[in-house]
Amino acid sequence: MSDCYYRLHVFCCTNNRPKGHPRSSCAERGSIELRDYMKARVIEMGLSGIRINAAGCLNRCELGPTVVVYPDGIWYHMETRKDVDEILELHLRGGTTVQRLLLKADA
Repeated sequence: MSDCYYRLHVFCCTNNRPKGHPRSSCAERGSIELRDYMKARVIEMGLSGIRINAAGCLNRCELGPTVVVYPDGIWYHMETRKDVDEILELHLRGGTTVQRLLLKADA
């Protein structure tokens, strides 16, 4: 695992704006529950060297819930447990970017 603590570090936006805010918030869209599910699934899947963290605002709440994987710098949108499982299986385990869940750079 080289000189770092984790091979991959996943930040899940859990920002919570007031209800009715024009940009919404990742928490309002279920990000906290999805982050908790992701943390549990990483353990269940036996994925080592991976840290799942809550993050404050990642400034993409209107596209959220948003997740960013470092050091890869890959940004995802996730809505369901199926989305979480796909990110874990394909990206975190397999090293393949999940194209259908990518946030676009110009968004």
